[in-house]
Amino acid sequence: MPGLQRTVTVAATPERVWAVLTDVERWPERIPTVESLRKLDDGPLAVGSRARIKQPKLAEAVLTVTELTGGRSFTWESRSSGVTVTAGHVVEPHAGGSRLTLALTLGGPMSWLGWLMTRSTITRYVETEAASIKQVAETA
Repeated sequence: MPGLQRTVTVAATPERVWAVLTDVERWPERIPTVESLRKLDDGPLAVGSRARIKQPKLAEAVLTVTELTGGRSFTWESRSSGVTVTAGHVVEPHAGGSRLTLALTLGGPMSWLGWLMTRSTITRYVETEAASIKQVAETA
């Protein structure tokens, strides 16, 4: 499965990083790679929660939370045209603050084509998202 992972250290508590990370409806104002994101369910993120996201150069997608460990990690995925995109988000304690890891994989019969077409954009987006979350968490 094609994919990538980006880890950054954050000079903020894991609780603070988690709060920024899971406040997904504020991503458009905090993360320049997200044009819009709207939760489709009420309440905090939970397994089964869905959100509609639009990012520049990428098709609009509906993300569904498939795994969640409160205060630590969540994974969501979207499916379309033979490609499943899985995005993992992990916050861990680290000396002086936290470690944030963002991972993205593509699966399905057309994943190789999706990866070929979007690899550079996705790589840049994941790096920007990690840096943006770090900046917001450290600025509070």
